[in-house]
Amino acid sequence: MSVEIRRAGSQDVAGVHELLSQVLEVHAAGRPDLFRTGTRKYTDDELLGIFANDETPVFVAVEGPEVLGHAFCVLEDHTAENNWQDVKTLYIDDICVSEKSRGRHVGTVLYQHVIDYARGLGCHDVTLNVWSCNPGAKAFYEAMGMTPYKVGMEQVL
Repeated sequence: MSVEIRRAGSQDVAGVHELLSQVLEVHAAGRPDLFRTGTRKYTDDELLGIFANDETPVFVAVEGPEVLGHAFCVLEDHTAENNWQDVKTLYIDDICVSEKSRGRHVGTVLYQHVIDYARGLGCHDVTLNVWSCNPGAKAFYEAMGMTPYKVGMEQVL
């Protein structure tokens, strides 16, 4: 596999939009009460701003010019925050591998890159949220070694 993992740049905007659309459709299918299909999460300019911000690093898995996957991350610093320990966390806000690239271990390579990046920054942990309507994603994260640390609950009215 000749997949390269790197920070996202302007050349990746179209590919990242495509992946964000795939994520949206999974969420909209599972929770149509919350997600509207056919919408865009970010404008091109918003994406470029996120890409350029070191507090919100975005990594892409690419093969040549094609974006196979992405990981949107957010650095969180819990220093002197109420009763928290002094920890730095890397939160994965969104991670996706293109439907046509699944089964090629792109997600594993991308996830491991995020883990290595967080370790390099001296982070205490890497966290993310996974929707209950996406059991495949939950199984992937568990296979990567993630464990639940809190559970979000709701009662739809």
